[in-house]
Amino acid sequence: MKAVIPVAGIGTRLRPHTHTQPKSLIPVAGKPILAHIVDQLVEAGVNEFIFIIGYLGDKIEEYISKNYPQIQAEFVMQTTGKGTGHAIWLAKEAIGNSPILIVFGDTICELDWKAIVQSKHSMLGVKKVDDPRQFGVAELDEDQHICRLVEKPSIPKSNLALVGIYKINETEVLMSCLDTIIENNIKTQNEFHLTDALMCMIQSDVEFYSFNVSSWFDCGKKEILLQTNQLLLKRGQFKDVDPEAVHNCIIIPPVFIDKGCKISNSIIGPNVSIGENVIIESSIIKETIIGPYADLNYAVLTNSLIGNDASLQGTVQSLNLGDSAEINFR
Repeated sequence: MKAVIPVAGIGTRLRPHTHTQPKSLIPVAGKPILAHIVDQLVEAGVNEFIFIIGYLGDKIEEYISKNYPQIQAEFVMQTTGKGTGHAIWLAKEAIGNSPILIVFGDTICELDWKAIVQSKHSMLGVKKVDDPRQFGVAELDEDQHICRLVEKPSIPKSNLALVGIYKINETEVLMSCLDTIIENNIKTQNEFHLTDALMCMIQSDVEFYSFNVSSWFDCGKKEILLQTNQLLLKRGQFKDVDPEAVHNCIIIPPVFIDKGCKISNSIIGPNVSIGENVIIESSIIKETIIGPYADLNYAVLTNSLIGNDASLQGTVQSLNLGDSAEINFR
């Protein structure tokens, strides 16, 4: 079983962070989005990976090579954003005829990964959503097989959104469908979508089963990223903090503080994730992700995303406040 992880997107919804950092390397609950995905797959027994990289792809290659020397990793370059179908098509030589598990590189899900890897069936992950118009949508027949797939339908006939996890055994059929779509320039919303290739497979009598995902985080927006950070921190073991990292601080768990940090005279938490070698002085921070090597002084932050090597110098107020006075710094 090979895992194929497309991580070539430029992450426009997470700018300015993605001007200098691939979206998949933005940290959540103590490690990059991509690390959450790879760790889950390695634990499920997968050791062959194909990463489809693009913008800032060298940083992804460097991260994987440094942190996962035990896996067999191959990197395929997608230089233009022509869609997820095009990305998988570019990796066809690396994929060969092996069964594959495609996992989008900005998606963190909670599910039984071992059961998916070991299944004899081709399967697509789905989850019910309130507004399916922004997603690929799956329709089921009476036997609960997937009978139709539509990418971002204007009038959805189902509320089952594709979550970006695809277990495919019939890789030869997939590549044949992708060849047909690309050679005939068949596009949806000006891109070669994987959804269209999967629908082509269904029309070629390939059976797809659906499996439900309990939790699904599409980490393409700041708000979702912070919600994901909050939930993963609460579910993990993030109650204890290295006493050498903090001095004269109040820590309200759950909080993750990476190695090499120096935090003093501050209130940290809840739901704060702090990267390595961060310096924080005289600050109040909650519901926030802070990247490695950031330097914050006199900062008051909530629901914030602070990038790597960022520096924030807040203000210090000295007030002589009279009777019945009111000051609002918001």
